[in-house]
Formats: sequence, structure tokens, C-alpha cells
Amino acid sequence: MARPVQGERSAQIGGAAAFFAFLADEGLRADDPGGALPRPGASRGLPKVLDHADIDRLFATIAERIARVPADPNDLRMAALVELLYGSGLRATELVSLSRRAIAPDRPYLILRGKGDKERLVPLSDRARAAVAVWRLHVPEDSVWLFPSGKGHLSRIRLYQILKALAAEAGIPPDRVSPHVLRHAFATHLLAGGADLRALQAMLGHADIATTEIYTHVDASRLIELVNARHPLAEATARVDARKRGA
Repeated sequence: MARPVQGERSAQIGGAAAFFAFLADEGLRADDPGGALPRPGASRGLPKVLDHADIDRLFATIAERIARVPADPNDLRMAALVELLYGSGLRATELVSLSRRAIAPDRPYLILRGKGDKERLVPLSDRARAAVAVWRLHVPEDSVWLFPSGKGHLSRIRLYQILKALAAEAGIPPDRVSPHVLRHAFATHLLAGGADLRALQAMLGHADIATTEIYTHVDASRLIELVNARHPLAEATARVDARKRGA
């Protein structure tokens, strides 16, 4: 059998590393063995993200759905799921396995036991708590889970299906939307808004800040704006333009 050429080998190693990273990030593994794999000239790819316009379309579609009378409980559940994914950056497994009492109406955070069985504090927006409060009215009192399904809780597969259907209805290609993509959007948009990298690391539950630092490479528009506004040559260009206008 022919040995794989260098490019194929790099792709195989990169794919294995990405798969292990995904399993670890979703809490399906306590460790990430992919970090020990050789990386022959390959750098970690940038995460897929949604821009603000995409997020606005998703939430506009949700708003139209929950405005129907009478409201469909499935739409109320979808609203709570998306608010928590984008508003708190939860992993898919963390989200679907939330207990019914994990989120209190008067507490703007929740204590989550996530990847590696480590506890972290996750801030909750007023919108997310309001959406959960409305949805919880439809959750049976004897349910252990916030998002029950059958004898257990909502599955990750079903969560993926819900988001794909929402994306299609909002006019966004379904392959661009997933729980992980919304988690990335949460991180990227917070960082672009001025969030501290260490605070973001804590909110996402990353053991190593190097994992969080990937988001510093995503917001290229902000970096370009910074260079154009702050670089000494930009100031010199502004002075030249001012003299031309005054001439």
C-alpha cells in the first residue's frame, strides 16, 4: 500500500486533532490527546462564526414564532435554547443536560459543572432568564431536566436539528449554524465588544487560555480599523488629507 504524501498526512493529522478537540470541548472526553499529535506546518483553523446580521435574522425568526397565538411550546423551548447558546456560550452537552432548577429567575448566573468535571460560573442575560422562565411554565413539575424529552433530556442530535431548521427558516444556510457555531459567535462578539480575554476564558470553561486566544484572530475588521485609526502613518495621512481639503 502506498504511503500517504505529506499533504494527505497533514490533513489526516489535522482532522484527528480537530476531532479530539471537538470531543473535549463538548465534554465527551476529559482530555484532548490531539495536542500531542505532530503538526507538520499546519495551524489550527479559525472557528466558523455568524455575524451580527445572521444573529439578528435568527432572533427575528424566533420572535415571529413566539408571537403567534397561542404560542407553540416548541417555539418557546427553541427561544430558551438559542438565548442560552448565544447569550452564555454553553456547550451543547451542557445545555441539554441542565436541570430544571439550574436557572433561578432572581440569579443572573448559574454554576455549571462542565468539561473535566470542573465547576464554573456562567453569567446569564436578562433575555435568557426571561426566555427560560416562560419555557419552564411548560416543563412538568416532576421533571428533573429543564429540557426534558422522553425519559431523559433533549438529545444533542435533536438540538442540532432544531437549529438547522431555524437557520433554514431564517434564510441562512443550515450548514453554517450549529450549537458550536453559536458558542463561537458568543465568544467572538463579546471579544469584539471589549471583553477581557481572561474573563472570556472563564466563561467558556477553557483550561488553557491558548484555546481562547484563537478568537483574537477572528475579528479582522476590528484590527484593520485599529491600525487605520491608531497607526502613526494613519495620522500622517489624515494631516495630508486635511491640507488638501484646505488648499
